[in-house]
Amino acid sequence: MKKYISKILLSIIFFLLCVIYLKIDSNNINTFKSIVFDNSLSFNKVGNIYNKYFGNVIPITQKDKPVFKETLGNNLMDNYLNGKIINVDSDYLVSAINSGVVVFIGNKDGYNNTIIIQGIDGVDIWYGNVVDYTINLYDYVNKGDIISKVNDNKLYLVLVKNNTYINYEDYKV
Repeated sequence: MKKYISKILLSIIFFLLCVIYLKIDSNNINTFKSIVFDNSLSFNKVGNIYNKYFGNVIPITQKDKPVFKETLGNNLMDNYLNGKIINVDSDYLVSAINSGVVVFIGNKDGYNNTIIIQGIDGVDIWYGNVVDYTINLYDYVNKGDIISKVNDNKLYLVLVKNNTYINYEDYKV
């Protein structure tokens, strides 16, 4: 019980320190807004820090066995804009290449409907030309989870780390 009370007290102290910081100077509010709204927040870094000091929010007691084991390794890939265009079967089910947090769902120029997942390794993975999402914004997805379906027979895949585009061949998880 002491462990939970100390975690709650630490959370309250952290919250109060943030409020005090914002109230000290009006420039602090602008700094805070620019950091939070203008920069890409790494949800995984925040999650790892939280888990380190406070533990998991939901205790994991049983490991599920994956049912879907589709991979992109055997599909024809061509360069396309900043990533790859992958020829797949019509209505191909798209699974997450790596675990992470969904940080974008919407239309990207040249990629049509796109899902961006910020991976646990800090790599943002873009899945373009997809429909029928099975996920929502800020959901956590595990590697191999089905996230959507391809609109036709083309899947756009882009990998970004630290605002730099990286090759799929160099990434391989």
